Amino acid sequence: MFLFVLACSFSLNAQVLRKRTTLLMGGRFDISIVATDSLTAEQNIDLVIAEITRIENLISDWKPTSQVSEVNQNAGVKPIKVDREVFELAQRAIKLSKITNGGFDVSFAAMDRIWKFDGSMTEMPSTEAIKKSVEKVGYKNIILDSVQSTIFLKLKGMKIGFGALGEGYATDKCRTMMIAKGIKAGIINGSGDMSTWGKQPNGNPWKIGITNPFDPEKLLAVVPLEEQAVTTSGSYEKFVVFNGKRYSHIINPATGYPATGLCSVTVFGPNAENANGLSTSIMVLGHKEGLLLIEKFPEYSCLMITDKGKVIKSKNFNIKHFKAKF
Repeated sequence: MFLFVLACSFSLNAQVLRKRTTLLMGGRFDISIVATDSLTAEQNIDLVIAEITRIENLISDWKPTSQVSEVNQNAGVKPIKVDREVFELAQRAIKLSKITNGGFDVSFAAMDRIWKFDGSMTEMPSTEAIKKSVEKVGYKNIILDSVQSTIFLKLKGMKIGFGALGEGYATDKCRTMMIAKGIKAGIINGSGDMSTWGKQPNGNPWKIGITNPFDPEKLLAVVPLEEQAVTTSGSYEKFVVFNGKRYSHIINPATGYPATGLCSVTVFGPNAENANGLSTSIMVLGHKEGLLLIEKFPEYSCLMITDKGKVIKSKNFNIKHFKAKF
């Protein structure tokens, strides 16, 4: 939600750019397709929307008929057989949960929402309430059976939810599908989780604007991208302040306490699913542990902004022509 596409309309070699915005997976999707003619572009946007809808119907924990909802409804009761696609997404989510020591946890959906970021909170929740809020959270209580392709949540009341990880997965799947169909360029932007490929109709790279977290009307930077993914996690819109300390709406699923220290993390890499998982995890872990985490993923780099306005880049940050406007 903190990323914007800065595109032109000039066309080269009869290439045209068509865009459409729609609501899917509980958020906004902006779909941009470059094709040889308008009809082809619009038809492929239809295909992208159909694919995202298919994925939503499989993995949305808000849809009672989805496979993930069936898993949640049978927590503590029995394993549920799911499509291989859903099973493998769960495998990857649990792997990330392990790597981050629970900084990311796919079972966060069971967390009680005791923190309010709508201006109604006048004091911090009690230590007891915070501890109780995460009682049902714990990726170690998820049992996967690869042979049967089943997912079992050991505790009653447990839930899994892919959240924005699912949006990143959907944008990656759509990019792969479009490339396979011969679409040379485009951007799938799921609430700030972007998968890009190819170039604009004028032959220039796509330009992605990153919001300045201290002045949302301005951009922190403009970054040129071709075939890459980028995601941003941030807290500048939703937070509370108690005793001079800023608490983010991004909650640490291991402790129940909001993330502190960072107000924005942008991750660049080959796919949006991993980039989203990393950006969310780094927000929770903080910049020191976050830098150690990103080092485990050499294909990915990150840009962090602390609550005090300090810009921190990972060692391998190599986005060419990056220009900070801070």
